[in-house]
Amino acid sequence: MASIAPSRRVRRTPFSDGVTAAGVRGYTVYNHMLLPTVFRSVEEDYHHLKSAVQVWDVACERQVEIRGPDAGRLVQMLTPRNLSKMREDQCFYVPMVDETGGMLNDPVALKLSEDRFWISIADSDLLFWVKGLAYGFRLDVLVDEPDVSPLAVQGPLADDLMAAVFGDAVRDIRFFGYKRLSFQGRDLIVARSGYSKQGGFEIYVEGADLGMPLWNALFEAGKAMDVHAGCPNLIERVEGGLLSYGNDMTRDNTPHECGLGRFCQTEDALGCVGRDALLRVAKEGPVQQVRAIEIYGDVPPCDRAWPLMDGDRQVGQVTSAANSPDFATGVGIGMVRMTHWTSGTELDVITPDGPRAALVHETFWI
Repeated sequence: MASIAPSRRVRRTPFSDGVTAAGVRGYTVYNHMLLPTVFRSVEEDYHHLKSAVQVWDVACERQVEIRGPDAGRLVQMLTPRNLSKMREDQCFYVPMVDETGGMLNDPVALKLSEDRFWISIADSDLLFWVKGLAYGFRLDVLVDEPDVSPLAVQGPLADDLMAAVFGDAVRDIRFFGYKRLSFQGRDLIVARSGYSKQGGFEIYVEGADLGMPLWNALFEAGKAMDVHAGCPNLIERVEGGLLSYGNDMTRDNTPHECGLGRFCQTEDALGCVGRDALLRVAKEGPVQQVRAIEIYGDVPPCDRAWPLMDGDRQVGQVTSAANSPDFATGVGIGMVRMTHWTSGTELDVITPDGPRAALVHETFWI
């Protein structure tokens, strides 16, 4: 693929100097920012992620800050997840929908106080939707993008590395909880979360000037742990069924189609703009849904949807795929019609290199 031309429209991050020095080999563009995709190779990065610890530049997970007396009301308008019991030390994974129930984003929301939230967004311009709702409903809020850049620490040794920099208090952070911990005299939000199944943390670095000092401190502390620069890994995320907005789901899909129904308490999510549409979906059930797809034979790069076929009939599509070294098979994420989503259903997937036999699984590999 051709290289990305440097431009102010494709924004660098507070960690870009460290990423470059670490030998990044590829980028994608995510929320108008650079997101590393590979350092040594996708497979080498995969094995290292599963065995040691990596530091990821995920500043592209831009924050939408909602602050003011109506902040809680506005955040609830965005999602069918009931936020009424959300505490100030919690992060919630929150499907966000439009008036039709279509997915607009699948961010992590952090409640900083009763009148202040950060929404750590996936790859879509959610800021404009939130501003539009705030203006249209005349809500007493300020909606903006703060100077906050997430840095992730992921892998089996993540607790040890984080404790070396922030102290043992990090070990007590619950899954999808957070604490305010000090670095160079400033408090940063540290959450036990991240875009891998290997465990780890996301550090919400408030102030771009702290980016490289924190990056350097993590690498200095992690020398004995074989710390490496890393990034969200395609193979590992597909094995774990971690969905990618824009790849595996779009505005044409409801949370229920994406297998996210457990994050929807639609009856109790009073004020959610897509509530009426999703109540109908919840009652009737989806006609298609995300499934794990095993693909036999070598899997080429998946940069477009691949048809899933039952004979001459298309019954779904594969949206992400990779060759898994640990499971010795092709792994995929697909959207499959209800007539064919039962585990064990045999199908064919049409790849650019020709058809491959495929098998529907109920659960993902990790």
